[in-house]
Amino acid sequence: MKRVIYIMIFMLLSMTILRYQSTETLHYTVEASLDNIDVIEDEKTVVKPKKLESITIVEDIKPHYVQGVIIVNKGYGLPSNYAPGENANARAAFNKMQSDAKLEGITLHAFSTYRSYDRQRMIYSNYVSKYGQARADKFSARPGHSEHQTGLAFDIGGADTTVWLSQKFGKSPEGKWLVENAHKYGFVLRYPQGKEHITGYMYEPWHFRYVGVEWSTKIVESGLTLDEYFGVVSPSYK
Repeated sequence: MKRVIYIMIFMLLSMTILRYQSTETLHYTVEASLDNIDVIEDEKTVVKPKKLESITIVEDIKPHYVQGVIIVNKGYGLPSNYAPGENANARAAFNKMQSDAKLEGITLHAFSTYRSYDRQRMIYSNYVSKYGQARADKFSARPGHSEHQTGLAFDIGGADTTVWLSQKFGKSPEGKWLVENAHKYGFVLRYPQGKEHITGYMYEPWHFRYVGVEWSTKIVESGLTLDEYFGVVSPSYK
């Protein structure tokens, strides 16, 4: 009897550890050419920080705001000690959107939201080590330049986890629903298709930025990216 109990306890502990690893050590690996980056997978391995020789870390950098909206792109960054955690308003807006979408048969999951400076540094340095900096810069933000550090960026997936973090997600029912409805809840698609020369990043149909309903509506109606709308286009690092 004791042996059975021990086995059950071991299984429960193992499941808990695996569940923790899947959320706390999430980072991504690109497995396709730059001309057609389409398959991105979770990799459940621990990444140690590597020295980034060509990046100057500026500790006294200050967050940049335009009309009350914090701007983070390749031209405007955040200090390493900027750590607000996940934004409560963004989470509430996502939960409402998720609930409303469910009524229409659409399943939404926010699988990556707030990410610390150090976490982004580990992810980015791993990419640079594996693919080279020029290639990594097309799909991964340098530390201090990730919107996830603001707590306002939500990576969203649907029922089919095989297209999470894939450009194929844009053609899924959930991806199409988000394009039509996300702005009603304060979110905008941050890196649209065909705007790579503006945003500096490849098309990411899963990456949404919370700016509030007033701004999201104006941005979507304008047909512009967030960068264009606020006049902060910076497709390259300064």
